Amino acid sequence: MTPSGRPRIRAMVLVVGAPLALAVLEMFHPHPHDVFELDLRTWMVVHCLQIPLMPLAALATIVLVRGLPGFAASICRVGMFVLAVTYTAFDTATGIVTGVLVKAARATGTPEAWRAPVMAVWTDPIIGGAPGTVPLLAVLGAVAWSLGTLAAAVAVRRAGYSWTPVLLLTVSALGLVVFRTHAWPGGPVTIGSFTAAAAWLQWEQTARAEPRADGAA
Repeated sequence: MTPSGRPRIRAMVLVVGAPLALAVLEMFHPHPHDVFELDLRTWMVVHCLQIPLMPLAALATIVLVRGLPGFAASICRVGMFVLAVTYTAFDTATGIVTGVLVKAARATGTPEAWRAPVMAVWTDPIIGGAPGTVPLLAVLGAVAWSLGTLAAAVAVRRAGYSWTPVLLLTVSALGLVVFRTHAWPGGPVTIGSFTAAAAWLQWEQTARAEPRADGAA
């Protein structure tokens, strides 16, 4: 967990840069009340970018506990794998597919004729995303993130890191549970807290590495 030189820079770009980009992106995530009234351009851009950024955020969490032993680190890795799988499928279906269907419906000039098939996707109990529903993929992803980040908090604390990143990771773990959305404010709070924790841990790793480097010299 203590990379040096260029590997450290690459780790910093992944561990801090990827979740930071996702946290900023989530600030622009539309709040859909009626899917037929969406700002489709923003909706499609956000969901197309979420498809790579969400798995990258999961990978960043795994890198954060790289080299740490124990059950907590293993739980973190499993949780992030589940998150990457479920949220990629969720964003593809409820985000991209719904957006494409609404765009096609608008192009016909008779969008209401498309409402039934669009709502079949939008309200589906597994892949849907309609307000008030509890789609399985979104629930699994949120639970996986919560368990994974809590496990990461335990792992880094056991490795001797300070309480600040542990508390930030705990806030991140609770974000999706409390707000029940990855749009504002849930997503930015959740991913933003993780980003701050990751940056803090990178700083602590650098501080730990410097005395060893001085001793070796």
